Amino acid sequence: MICENLAKTLESIEKIKERYDRKDSIKLIAVSKYSNTDEIQQAFSCGQIAFGENKVQDLMAKSRSLSAHNIEWHFIGTLQENKINMLIQIKPALLHSLHSLKLAHALQKRLMREDYKMKALLQVNSANEDSKSGFSLESAFSSYLEILETCPNIELNGLMCMGANSDDKALIEKGFLQTQNLYERLKPYNANILSMGMSSDYEIAIACGSNHLRIGSSIFRG
Repeated sequence: MICENLAKTLESIEKIKERYDRKDSIKLIAVSKYSNTDEIQQAFSCGQIAFGENKVQDLMAKSRSLSAHNIEWHFIGTLQENKINMLIQIKPALLHSLHSLKLAHALQKRLMREDYKMKALLQVNSANEDSKSGFSLESAFSSYLEILETCPNIELNGLMCMGANSDDKALIEKGFLQTQNLYERLKPYNANILSMGMSSDYEIAIACGSNHLRIGSSIFRG
């Protein structure tokens, strides 16, 4: 079932890419936050390499349990300062959700102490919703540059956002396009990842230039 769902999802992504004449590669991060290690192992056995978790303690447990597999782990949830040390122990491939300057400086302090560098994306609250974390569209550009300048152990590689919590496709598209415009401005500053799109809105995200998709339920629940 999971292998079948994964194949359908990948096929869907390819068809959407063709529709929007996307020639570049798009990375699929299988969001496994509601999945157990057996389900992750099934998806891995079908060729899925990258998995995303939104709780540090779950990421720790699952990555340890599946340490025999060469899985690429991504952290996609809201990072609390008291979980920074644990996240550094895990050494994820990418932190998608650097959501404030306060968090960036706290992370830099611990990373410097451990003499370790972590790849990260700046989270932008382009939907402008109180329920979502992240920088405002107005502050994101200057904050990105400030983190580059003051946090040498954080390797910023681009942006992440979540689509508007709405059935209005135009509203979702607006937030994605605004994030894409910001991403284009940041390309001279090592921005090469645009993480947008989940199970419900990844077609819109692909149309708006996303190159990292965070998809869970389409793969694990069908």
